[in-house]
Amino acid sequence: MELKSNHPSPVLTDPIPINKSRLGIHSNLLSYPQSGASLSSGKYMTIPRKKPGKLDDVRSNGWLDAMKSSSPPRKKLIKGFNIEVSADDVDFAYYSWMIKYPSALKSFEKISKNAKNKKIAVFLDYDGTLSPIVDDPDRAFMSDAMRSAVRNVAKYFPTAIISGRSRDKVYELVGLTELYYAGSHGMDIKGPVSHTESDDHPNCIRSTDQEGKEVNLFQPAREFIPLIDEVFKTLVENTKDIKGAKVENHKFCASVHYRNVEEKNWPTIAQCVHDILKDYPRLRLTHGRKVLEIRPVIDWDKGKAVEFLLESLGSSLSLSDHWYSRLIDYEV
Repeated sequence: MELKSNHPSPVLTDPIPINKSRLGIHSNLLSYPQSGASLSSGKYMTIPRKKPGKLDDVRSNGWLDAMKSSSPPRKKLIKGFNIEVSADDVDFAYYSWMIKYPSALKSFEKISKNAKNKKIAVFLDYDGTLSPIVDDPDRAFMSDAMRSAVRNVAKYFPTAIISGRSRDKVYELVGLTELYYAGSHGMDIKGPVSHTESDDHPNCIRSTDQEGKEVNLFQPAREFIPLIDEVFKTLVENTKDIKGAKVENHKFCASVHYRNVEEKNWPTIAQCVHDILKDYPRLRLTHGRKVLEIRPVIDWDKGKAVEFLLESLGSSLSLSDHWYSRLIDYEV
């Protein structure tokens, strides 16, 4: 789950302005304009609009580099030479990755000390946190021991799972009714009824959960569902001949997995996605672990989903006044 990091996943889209309001759920959920002020930080990269059908497109705009760096590397490439290092260097690659993306578990004592006498809410990702990273995303199951641990945590602290998967799929995999769930990178939230200003937003729908308890459904990208469906069908058709490629529809976003695609074919799958998205300026591309993710261009992400849930849980758990922690990318 991405909240704030010094090493964010690259967002491969035209530069777009970021609203600095804490929630941004009233006037700032509109799609970003197709052109906007450039950002001074390195978080966003501009993609030059070139003619489709050329593999140079995905090489020159950094897509392939981002694809290769989106997971702990299996091999180390020496600059200028395509030299594969033996398996003994896997540890080196893993530790290099952990230095860049440290786990909160390494600082658990410090976290515990800072949390003393403070309100705590726990936010967890699913893949790579509650379940291992696996070749087939449909087989990313959490263990019974992990499910029991999460259930016990939820007895003491408000606990939510925020995933790139669809909310229904995450609930199916976890199966715990005592949690809050946010799917599609935070664009589909089932949270508590708080009777705050955010509850009155037009994208908030009052509903009931599996136990009949009243909940709020917050779906800021609802208008994009037909567009995501259209792109999903095109992606399935255009990638069907790429061995190992898998396309998923997460309702408010879509993903193209290339973990099982031979690396020599990565330019092909990148070019395929590039050629499709060039006709959809209201969608943007981001990277996960060996996955290309197509999302609506709106001012909303997992971090804002966390803020929304914190406000829904009550002002005593606001970001500005209290500390909270999350576990990131911990492979069990």
